[in-house]
Amino acid sequence: MSQDATASSGKPKTSLKAKVQKFGTFLSGMIMPNIAAIIAWGLITAIFLTPGGWFPNATINKLSGPALTYLLPLLIGYTGGKMVDDERGAVVGAIATIGSIVGSNVPMFLGAMIMGPLGGWCMKKFDDLFQDKIKSGFEMIYNNFSAGIMGMLLAILAQAVVGPFVVAGSKFMASGVDWIISVHALPLANLFIEPAKILFLNNAVGNGILVPLGIQQASSAGKSVLFLLESNPGPGIGVLLAFCLFGKGSAKSSAPGAAIIQFFGGIHEIYFPYIMMKPSLFLAVMAGGVTGTFTFQLLGAGLKAAASPGSIISILLMTPKGAYLAVLSGVLTAAIVSFLVAAFILKRDKSTSEDDDFASKQAQVSAMKSESKGNAANTNDTQVSGQGMDYSDVKKVIFACDAGMGSSAMGASLLRDKFKKAGLQDISVTNMAVRNLKDENGLLVVTQEELQERAQQKAPSALSVAVQNFMNSPRYDEIVANLKVAQQGTTDEKENSRPTTNSQSGKQEFGGIDFSQVKEIDFIHHDEHTGSATMATSMLKTQLEKAGKKTTVKRVSIDDVVDDKDRLVISTPETIKNLKTRYTNVQSLSVADLRDQKLSDIVERVQ
Repeated sequence: MSQDATASSGKPKTSLKAKVQKFGTFLSGMIMPNIAAIIAWGLITAIFLTPGGWFPNATINKLSGPALTYLLPLLIGYTGGKMVDDERGAVVGAIATIGSIVGSNVPMFLGAMIMGPLGGWCMKKFDDLFQDKIKSGFEMIYNNFSAGIMGMLLAILAQAVVGPFVVAGSKFMASGVDWIISVHALPLANLFIEPAKILFLNNAVGNGILVPLGIQQASSAGKSVLFLLESNPGPGIGVLLAFCLFGKGSAKSSAPGAAIIQFFGGIHEIYFPYIMMKPSLFLAVMAGGVTGTFTFQLLGAGLKAAASPGSIISILLMTPKGAYLAVLSGVLTAAIVSFLVAAFILKRDKSTSEDDDFASKQAQVSAMKSESKGNAANTNDTQVSGQGMDYSDVKKVIFACDAGMGSSAMGASLLRDKFKKAGLQDISVTNMAVRNLKDENGLLVVTQEELQERAQQKAPSALSVAVQNFMNSPRYDEIVANLKVAQQGTTDEKENSRPTTNSQSGKQEFGGIDFSQVKEIDFIHHDEHTGSATMATSMLKTQLEKAGKKTTVKRVSIDDVVDDKDRLVISTPETIKNLKTRYTNVQSLSVADLRDQKLSDIVERVQ
């Protein structure tokens, strides 16, 4: 971060983009943790609604009303309070929310999004004033009664003021939405929604604005088209299919896998880098979004509840009986228009593959220097930063995205698998929303470039790595290699610090190799030592045959090494150091010369 981006107090200034992201994420942060409850309500309504459900059941359908009126708003209020002041704020936020519910006759989602954070904020400020003044032994009395009294006062306020105010506001917004729909202007919303998604405001727009409005509309009309505006996978799949046919380099080769993840997995973030590397493709997703929403509105499409993630599977599960054709038509038309516009742009592009190649874009990510020490890289692309921390300090890795669910969960899973293969199981890998990050020692935070500023504000002491795409980043291999090097360096220091005795000299000569397990000896070959490796392989093989030993000898590349204890790899010190960063179980022997006399001693030890 540059010096002019730092305030005189030493704290980094927050850019306008980060402020907008923070506010939008705060709104969506109250909805996202409760998406499962919203889906449960939607499924109950879609399946058991009497009449109109797939399997009408009046008894089970009785769950729908209380869930909509009480359960969902209270969960949102509780979550909003917890975001501000942990458990005490959560409880007060829920108490305050019940006041807004009682003071209204509409689903009180907006009231919950007001009273939940307000309850947490009031509790936090009250504790800041009085908690330190409480005498020892009276803490429990203070904690319980202060929260109870604060919750009571806020519930009364919500019942008398907030509830009626939100009712009036909800009616006004509902009439506005109805008017926009009546004049067929709703598709124009996608001119804002599609670019906002790619700027990582997708959760803010979808879950912070459209979902609460959609739930209120669905509670009276049985479905809402608002649930489809942001979650429609059509625009994204259209762009990715265009890259499959007309892309260049690794952008083209990676697009089919990305299309599957985006369309069926619902992780829309995976197509964002494809748009960012060619900004003219914003026109493709905007055109696709407008077309899809127009089709939805024309055919009367809508969903029973929020579709999260935005997968075609979750969308179909939330589709009411009789509306499948309308929903699928909107997705299909959005995909077709997006594909046609993207194909036109890609085919007319005359730039070289180097300029337009997805691999080149990702290569900028891996070109950052100083990652082993966590120094800030002063570039316009991926940055690595940390305050005096290096990879030897890392004890925990956190993937942080806007909502802390879809894309970060996939990234964490990918890195967790790489850690397992590299023998780094002692380092935990988790995912969370960027708003929930806490500054702690030994932390490595992996986040998207657009969110790195906020991640650094939340955890300024952590080692921070920014990537363009959680699902396809070369930085993961670099993180693994750097951690392996750091661990190996620590191990080497311990080994070197041990005193040498005559009885141990034989073991130390061969680095503690367990020859009883060795079934194959591999010589690593590369450009500088191809001839030496070939000669050493031939010589050792001949000696083993003369000695009647069954151990096989091969010449292999470092990429073809089998990571097993029954393999002994022999090569130069530089190559063995590289080997240890990539493999965990294979045994190794470092020799300055591949024709070292030490090879003759190996014949006596193997079977």
